[in-house]
Parts: sequence; structure tokens; C-alpha cells
Amino acid sequence: MSPGARLHLQVDPLWLQRQAVEEQVELWWFNEPHVSLLCYCFSVAMVLSLGSAGVGLLSTASSAAGPSVLWRLGVGSTLCLLALLVLMKQLLSSAVQDMGCIRSRRRIEQLRSGGTADPVLLLFTGLALVVCGTTLLSLTQLDMLLSGVTLLASGGAVVLGVMVYGVMVYVQGRRNLRRRRRRRLSTDGAQG
Repeated sequence: MSPGARLHLQVDPLWLQRQAVEEQVELWWFNEPHVSLLCYCFSVAMVLSLGSAGVGLLSTASSAAGPSVLWRLGVGSTLCLLALLVLMKQLLSSAVQDMGCIRSRRRIEQLRSGGTADPVLLLFTGLALVVCGTTLLSLTQLDMLLSGVTLLASGGAVVLGVMVYGVMVYVQGRRNLRRRRRRRLSTDGAQG
């Protein structure tokens, strides 16, 4: 090129728009709104169902007799603590988002609804429900049979749901990776 020649650069407006969005940390929290809404609604349903089941078991403990009282108190307290744990995670994510104190994309991906923390927490909750249900079923008391079966079925459904969600996220990630590779190859081929 000669020193006086004009340099013609063509800028893609879509690329500029994507770069501007990528720099906005506030928008990282809302990367996949449908997934975030699904995880948030599921977390709220978990808090309500765990809390009401825990309170229900705790309230029936006073009318029970023998070792059934201790098991109702233990499982009811565990369910209430699990509800509190799920609620605290949601409140923590909201507080961190509102404060804007995290600027790392990886950390935001972990904390936001639909990120890494929600499935791990829900998997832990589902496994705890399975353990509580199995414990109640092993008591061989007729009045604990319904509670044990309900907790076991609910925990199994939560674990299965988290596993299906994980498979869907994995498949979607692989699909996006292939799409990006194809786009990169077609861009490199057009330039060559």
C-alpha cells in the first residue's frame, strides 16, 4: 500500500451491537430469560412445597406417639431448612445482582437463575428428599408410609428433572459449539 492510499474498513453493525451488549455487565444476568424464568419458578415452587410439607410434618408431631414424633420433627425440620436454603440462594443472587459487585462473567453464570448454582442446589435438595423419604419408609409405621412415599417420589422427580435439564443444556451447548465452528469456517473460507 502506498502512504497516501485510503484504507477502506467495513464494520458490521450487528458485530458492533453484540460488542456493546457484551460490555454491559447488567445484561449478563439475563442471558437466557426463558431458562432463568423456568429455574426461578421451579425454585419458588420448591420453597413453597418444602416449607408447607415441613410445617405439616412439624404440626402433626404433637399428635403422634413414640419414635414417630422424633422422625416427624427431624424430617419436618430438614424440609424447612431445605426450603430456607433454596430461598437464601435466590435472595443472595438477587442481592448480588442489585449491588452489581460482581464483574466476572463466570461468577455471574454460576449465580444467576439457570446457571450452575441452581441445578446443583436443586439436585442436593432432591437427593435430601430421597433420603428423607427412604428414612420414613424404613420405619415400618403405617402413618409414616404416605409421607415417605410422597417425599421419595418428589425427590426422585426433582433429581430426574435436574438430570433432564443437564442433558438439555449439554446438548444445546454442543449444538451452539458446532454452529459457531461452522460460522467460523465459513467466515475463514470467505476471507481465503
